[in-house]
Amino acid sequence: VQLVESGGGLVQDGGSLRLSCSASGVPWSRYVMAWFRQSPGKGREFVAAVGGSTYYTDSVKGRFTVSRDSAKATMYLQMNGLTPEDTAVYYCALDRNEKRRWSHPSAVAGMDYWGKGIQVTVLP
Repeated sequence: VQLVESGGGLVQDGGSLRLSCSASGVPWSRYVMAWFRQSPGKGREFVAAVGGSTYYTDSVKGRFTVSRDSAKATMYLQMNGLTPEDTAVYYCALDRNEKRRWSHPSAVAGMDYWGKGIQVTVLP
């Protein structure tokens, strides 16, 4: 199984980025795809997920949009209105259980597969 994130980088406060996650080696349509992030000195936290529905952590609602392209086995995270607080390494993950408490810390341990992560830095 391979998950590869792309699209990260540097952006100014208020700017936008679109992250992508490409999946291979797994029947990915059977999985929920999710984004997590980890800032320096903090634990990994849930950002958004897409399966039959979409799920977001409160801090990104209205700013971030998660989607998936079945034909390309790819998930996207459109991030608008970025702030320095969004600076983190963003990770793609796959999970077979859509019915979980996504924003609960236990979600991190429940993922089946992880990408290596990609840096997003928002400059003030």
